[in-house]
Amino acid sequence: MTFQSESSLPAVTQARRDEIASGPRDAASHARTLATLPFANALDVAPAPAPIAARDVIRVVAWNAERCKHLEESVAFLAAIDADVLLLSELDWGMARSGQQHTARALASRLGMSFAYGVEFLELGLGGERERAALPGHANAVGYHGNAVLVRGLLRRPQLVRLETRGDWFDGARGEARVGGRCAVLAQLRVDGRTTTFAALHLDSHGSPQSRAAEMRVLLDAIDAYDSDAPVVIGGDLNAFSLGLADLGDPERVAAALREDPLRWSHPVPHEPLFALAAERGYEWSRCNAPGESTLRHATEAGSSRGTLKLDWFLCRGIAASAPRVVPAIGPATGRMLSDHEAIVFAMGR
Repeated sequence: MTFQSESSLPAVTQARRDEIASGPRDAASHARTLATLPFANALDVAPAPAPIAARDVIRVVAWNAERCKHLEESVAFLAAIDADVLLLSELDWGMARSGQQHTARALASRLGMSFAYGVEFLELGLGGERERAALPGHANAVGYHGNAVLVRGLLRRPQLVRLETRGDWFDGARGEARVGGRCAVLAQLRVDGRTTTFAALHLDSHGSPQSRAAEMRVLLDAIDAYDSDAPVVIGGDLNAFSLGLADLGDPERVAAALREDPLRWSHPVPHEPLFALAAERGYEWSRCNAPGESTLRHATEAGSSRGTLKLDWFLCRGIAASAPRVVPAIGPATGRMLSDHEAIVFAMGR
């Protein structure tokens, strides 16, 4: 895939979005619709404004930026971490709720990085209930929402992996109408003389441990087909609740689960089969994640606070990992909560 200075992924016209929104919303219609849209199997990519060689020992960040609504503060937040690779999810492009910005491109430009951006969903509306209430009379310029890999230096072989195409969000029953499905973005970077594969992913927030494992299997198969010999870093929001979302809405089920294992929120590994699946493929997580540290952040009347769920993870294969930590997603100048997820970081190399 060649890099282009302008957006290499076309937008879906407003007329086409209106046509989709007014049409049938069943699974078969979703499959037919997705197959016709330009983002289904393509990425938006661009090189760094002034390419910089990656360092021998590099820092990797994974962060669910929750729309990247606070762009300039997010730039400052990420710049302070001084990472060489950013594995980012929930990045808007042309959404009213985030100022119509192409947030992946804007972050990359301001941080001096190359990027590859993949669309999870074409949003047919303004977003969730609170976003719709806050933006009466507005419309999305583009309506894309997805994941990205940003790197210092030359980004090699960017590729989109569509993890599922079920169309579970298509009919709007989950609170917003969307076309698409969960995805991962793959790309490679030379690190310490070796070509290393990086994957930014976002597993489904409304699924079950079994559905998350199925999505992970698709990704692991795709990585092996992409380059089975290269070291690999997978990072992102695994939504590792240790239960299904339906279970979380049942207080009795939650209480019973916590009696069975009081630490399951911050230690979900035994309850999420995706970890066993990754281990079978040679991945590990003990050296690249801060043990037991939750990554969910809640808004409170006084500001924000750390929750108890550890949702965000790195999975590594063939990597010398060190110094894992969780970085609070707080604006460095304002103290504003930038996302409902913290960033996770580790170092790799000699």
